[in-house]
Amino acid sequence: MNTLRKVQQFIEQNQLFDFEDRILAGVSGGADSVVMLHILLKLGYKCIVAHCNFHLRGKESNRDEMFVKNLAEEYNLIFKKINFDTIGFAKSNKISIEMAARELRYSWFRKIAAETNCKAIAVAHQSDDSIETMLLNLIRGTGLKGLTGIDAKNGNIVRPLLSINREEVEKYAQKFDLKYVTDSTNAENNYNRNKIRNIILPQMASLNPSVNQSLEGNIKRLKGAWKIYSDKIEEIKKEVVQTKNGQLYIEIEKLKKQPHFHTVLYELLYPYQFNAEVIHSIALSLDKQPGLRFYSDSHRLLKDRDFLIIDKNEEESPFEYIIEKTDSRISFPINLTISIFEKEEHFTPSKIKTKIHIDADEVTFPLFLRKWKKGDSFFPFGMTNSKKLSDFFIDEKFTRNQKEETWLIISESKILWVVGHRLDNRFRVKKETKNILEITLI
Repeated sequence: MNTLRKVQQFIEQNQLFDFEDRILAGVSGGADSVVMLHILLKLGYKCIVAHCNFHLRGKESNRDEMFVKNLAEEYNLIFKKINFDTIGFAKSNKISIEMAARELRYSWFRKIAAETNCKAIAVAHQSDDSIETMLLNLIRGTGLKGLTGIDAKNGNIVRPLLSINREEVEKYAQKFDLKYVTDSTNAENNYNRNKIRNIILPQMASLNPSVNQSLEGNIKRLKGAWKIYSDKIEEIKKEVVQTKNGQLYIEIEKLKKQPHFHTVLYELLYPYQFNAEVIHSIALSLDKQPGLRFYSDSHRLLKDRDFLIIDKNEEESPFEYIIEKTDSRISFPINLTISIFEKEEHFTPSKIKTKIHIDADEVTFPLFLRKWKKGDSFFPFGMTNSKKLSDFFIDEKFTRNQKEETWLIISESKILWVVGHRLDNRFRVKKETKNILEITLI
């Protein structure tokens, strides 16, 4: 079967799009995307070209942009492009460059597709990419779904070239004398995907020259197994999971009665970004005391007496409220009174939790008022060693609501007061203290 017919059949079998649909084609300028665009046009589909310049490869990035622009003009197609500060986005979001590029690309593709009334967004992954993805997931650790490679369709993202491999792409380009650009970083082994492509797969081929065909066959069979498996997981989910007020409740006793309940728990929790290690710890906690908490990047889980309760992590407050030296009262977000006075001879510091007296000369204004966040630590009054706030909460038996409502007053990045609970020992009133700062929670 020739390449054009193979791709057309794949499009029809997977219902990727119809001839009357407009398609946004993501074109990088490499062989895969150039061949994809040529095939779609030759098959009679209507396309718009979209290109992302991630500015990661200096002059090469600008070369690629100009190449794709000229290609779109040659085919008389609408050309859309965007420039990204990929490195800045990765740093500000604390994610890898690969993840940053992925998030930026697909977010923009969806925006442009909506603006141009494109029914589908075509990207040029071929079957070798799917094999590499499967091996990457296998190495990182994954459930069954991760072994099924890349999906042909995910929402309006479609991959019409998954029915052909890299060799077929190159032969097609030669046949039609298609020009394309080459990403010089593909030959480097700084990225895990490149290591799999350039080192691991060739080594596997030395053991089995038909390794790619074998892995393709495995992926197809695993996709079928996943369909059967996921249908069963959905049945179990209906039995053990309920939703209340936006929270997910997993009934512990019903979960434990399931065959291989550790596997069931993995499938229930993995979509909420809990990793395998955390899920294993949760499984071990099922017979332990209630109150244990576990966190993923996006969600938190409370091990209650009868349920595992999952909801979204509260976003850290983006605000730090400023307290100036001239302020005598703060009414938002909490009510505080502030005053500074000279220390008298027989002065006694407050022992009330809602009022503190501190050495005013140890404080640097402005002060900042903010919610606590993971990683915060301080020196609890009376102690000479630091303690994580999370440990302090455990020791003080804070309820979940108390933790979420905890505010801190900060002086030069140091916690001055866990408001209403504990003063930091570094700011305590000493014999030599001359001036007192008094703060009261009303």
